[in-house]
Amino acid sequence: MKSSIVLLAAVLALGCVHPLSPDAKAQAEAQAAQDEARLVTALSGRVAGLPKDCVTEIDLGGTRSFGRGVLLFTSKTGDVLYVNRPPSGCPEVAPGRAIRVRVPETRFCRGDIVTVFDPVTKIDVGSCNLGEFTPYTSTK
Repeated sequence: MKSSIVLLAAVLALGCVHPLSPDAKAQAEAQAAQDEARLVTALSGRVAGLPKDCVTEIDLGGTRSFGRGVLLFTSKTGDVLYVNRPPSGCPEVAPGRAIRVRVPETRFCRGDIVTVFDPVTKIDVGSCNLGEFTPYTSTK
């Protein structure tokens, strides 16, 4: 009986999964390519350093998103950009949304949870875990 219920739950869950239509899939791939191109432009003239597990909050000035899988943290002086690719992506990140990181220390670290929210309504719309921080510094 127990295994029947588990099997039924699995079948019902699979029935709720809808694959993307070919048009939606093509649009998603085109958007991902545009986001990656914007990131390449933002990092132009910079070279990647060794990834870090943590960055100090006081050194950071701002954050931008490049699609659903890349967060770009800017240093206060602008001389270093930190690319963070959350391991599972961050699908709620979109234009017009902001992120909030609540950490007990003064550092943002791999594994910390980022809350995505609407800054106008202050409503949380999702969350994701941070990945490693890859620093990019100017080659000039």
